[in-house]
Amino acid sequence: MFRRWLVPVALIAFIAGICFAGGCYLVQDLHQGAAFNGGGTTAVAGPELPGLGADTIAAIVDRTGPAVVKIDTLTPVRNPHLDPFFNDPFFRDFFGRVMPEGQEYRPGLGSGFLISDDGYILTNEHVIDNASEIKVTVSGFSEPFNARVVGADYDLDLAVLKIDAPRKLPYLKLGDAQQARVGEWVIAIGNPYGLDHTVTVGVISAKGRPIDIEDRHYKNLLQTDASINPGNSGGPLLNLKGEVIGINTAVNAQAQGIGFAIPSDTVKGVLGELIKKGKVVRPWLGVQVQQVDENWANYLKLPRAEGALVVGVVPGSPAERAGITRGDVVLEIAGRKIKTPDDLVAAIKDQKVGATVELLLWREGKLVRIRVVINEKPARL
Repeated sequence: MFRRWLVPVALIAFIAGICFAGGCYLVQDLHQGAAFNGGGTTAVAGPELPGLGADTIAAIVDRTGPAVVKIDTLTPVRNPHLDPFFNDPFFRDFFGRVMPEGQEYRPGLGSGFLISDDGYILTNEHVIDNASEIKVTVSGFSEPFNARVVGADYDLDLAVLKIDAPRKLPYLKLGDAQQARVGEWVIAIGNPYGLDHTVTVGVISAKGRPIDIEDRHYKNLLQTDASINPGNSGGPLLNLKGEVIGINTAVNAQAQGIGFAIPSDTVKGVLGELIKKGKVVRPWLGVQVQQVDENWANYLKLPRAEGALVVGVVPGSPAERAGITRGDVVLEIAGRKIKTPDDLVAAIKDQKVGATVELLLWREGKLVRIRVVINEKPARL
């Protein structure tokens, strides 16, 4: 009798256990859903960046955006439809002006930002290079301002403009790029493709990048994955304090998510000179040098593999006038030991333009002392 009822009772108990467990899981899921929804019917998770609040970026843009400006330029170009013979003065004198002179202008677009309340603007040199007309559009004004170039430097790709506004203007503070760390969030504001005040966000991907773009060599750039497109050049790269830590400069057209900016510390070192003198004055010797390795030391019979080996001398340079030639090894300048080419570059940088300094050279197996007058480095050399 007992055995006959044992199997049905066990089966019923098993089914009851399954139902009980399923009910517990259902209650738990409903409880978690209610907690997530806050008792509402839908759940919306705000897309926040790691470590940032939902309004952090927007607040920074609201505060800094009005200081970012749009720069439109017109640059004269030779009329490509004119025969080159018409540019020859002899041809025009002989045949007369049989065709009217033509002048075309190439429009340009870039960005910049105000660095003072009285209208000084920082941008890239390539944005305004050779422009005959520069117009600056500032938020809150219906018409663009005429701008003049206060100072520019080709090597650093920096330029300072000035506009005259009827009232004080908002401006941005230069931050400390040296303190910025790889991986920190940054914000780029500019006018890519003419779309003014476009905001992109990314991180600092690397620091100290050297790159070459056309005939311009950049030695120390910030790399970022914040989108930097044509028209962004000259705009600010901001940290989360709203400080400028870079000037957006270039984009790598062969890759996605690779943009570059000039560190703010580079700007700080020359900004006063650009405003006061209109240019950056660099001491210049006029030599190309390379490291002295053991092979060169043995060949030149140098006691030690150190110094800066001269492999080229710029025609008309202070070095040429002083008699420095290829094969000379610079061992000292103004009493300062030179062990590497970098030592020579640093030593020349510390000299004053117009100063006469003594160089100790190794030439043809013996020491030679010469005197040279340091000149100002010509532009675009």
